Amino acid sequence: MKVIHIIGEAPLHTNCFLLIGEQNHAVAIDPAADAQKFIEALEEEGASLTHILLTHGHPDHIGAVEQLREKYGAKVYMNEGDVRKYRPAPDVLFEDFGTIEVDDMCFQTIFTPGHTPGSTCIRCGDMLFSGDTLFAGDIGRTDLAGGDMDAMMQSLKKLKEAITEDLQVLPGHEEFSTMEREKKYNRYLRDL
Repeated sequence: MKVIHIIGEAPLHTNCFLLIGEQNHAVAIDPAADAQKFIEALEEEGASLTHILLTHGHPDHIGAVEQLREKYGAKVYMNEGDVRKYRPAPDVLFEDFGTIEVDDMCFQTIFTPGHTPGSTCIRCGDMLFSGDTLFAGDIGRTDLAGGDMDAMMQSLKKLKEAITEDLQVLPGHEEFSTMEREKKYNRYLRDL
């Protein structure tokens, strides 16, 4: 598996990811950057985009979805909680603790509402794509429409209990971290 980090446009610089499996099938996570960046990376790797996984539906995480879906016919996956409010409409709804297998890659989805009603963290191997649920030293905002601090705290407790290994945390914005570091130093997780 190859992981390519693609940074979205200013001012939010969303962390977007392209994962390419052993048979050159690719998965995009939160493709918010210019679609051409994904297309160039896919062409360079000789890969075909088959899946688009969305941690949530905010515009700064979905900017390239429609262009990529149209070009490659990739299936879009999302949590039902964000479907009514945000577009694009998904092809497939996530299941809590469900799995999606692509080549040698296995993705597990963990529902973590709070930032949005449909926020979802996605685990693949030793990586946790946390969207805007968990950041390095912080958590996602809950003061936007659909945000819910009580739901966020329940989601963080669930995430802390579900992730017992020291995974790399790849959030939707800013720097990366690890679960061990977040459990030890992130005030929102530490005291749960």
